[in-house]
Amino acid sequence: MKETAPKGGLSGLLEAYQRRDPAARSKLEVFLLYQGVHAVIFHRVSHWLWRHNCRFLARLNSQIARHCTGIEIHPGATIGRRLVIDHGTGIVIGETAEIGDDCLLYHGVTLGGTGKDQGKRHPTIGNNVLISAGAKVLGPFKVGDNSRIAANAVVLSEVPADATAVGIPAQIVRIAGQSTRFADEVDQTSVKDPRSEELQALSQRLELVERLLDREYLAKIAPETGKNTEDSNEKGSDGHVSL
Repeated sequence: MKETAPKGGLSGLLEAYQRRDPAARSKLEVFLLYQGVHAVIFHRVSHWLWRHNCRFLARLNSQIARHCTGIEIHPGATIGRRLVIDHGTGIVIGETAEIGDDCLLYHGVTLGGTGKDQGKRHPTIGNNVLISAGAKVLGPFKVGDNSRIAANAVVLSEVPADATAVGIPAQIVRIAGQSTRFADEVDQTSVKDPRSEELQALSQRLELVERLLDREYLAKIAPETGKNTEDSNEKGSDGHVSL
């Protein structure tokens, strides 16, 4: 059976919200009440003004959008189709950031720069990318298609396609032999942190060493304890006075 191509435009955007958000009950509700939708619509206007050299009006419109939605998108940023912004408060997207199709961003995400680069300063996000709550992607590098970035991760270098970035600074965890549409899965709970796993393994080894030391100590003092008990019994017998 041939798959139906995702719709573009406003209809496709509203359907994307319905597909990824269980709380989205109707397109009308999404259109009227979802601040992520409003932010994207505002940005389409701001970006058109920016491209036609109406820079002041573009910035003014983007500031109005930030005030209304709590989402800051620079009018110079390039955003693909069907971008879903869940909750959205605190999101910042820089001027030279680029976002592909079918991406999903959660609240508190920053697509920013490091302050060291000129020209292209912000990241390029591929298609079908999930960026979880509080994550920071900083610098002019690419985040590959079908990748995901865990909550509160700080990504400072390129993320390959079909991979996961976890931690501060982020480390890459490849998903071997499996191409997954993470943005559609909306899964933020099955991400493993390599550092946490290493600490857990170290803690388990330390606990094992402590148990072994305890056994050796008990084995060492057991004969001495038995000897002391025997000596006490002997002294008690020798010092006993019959009446």
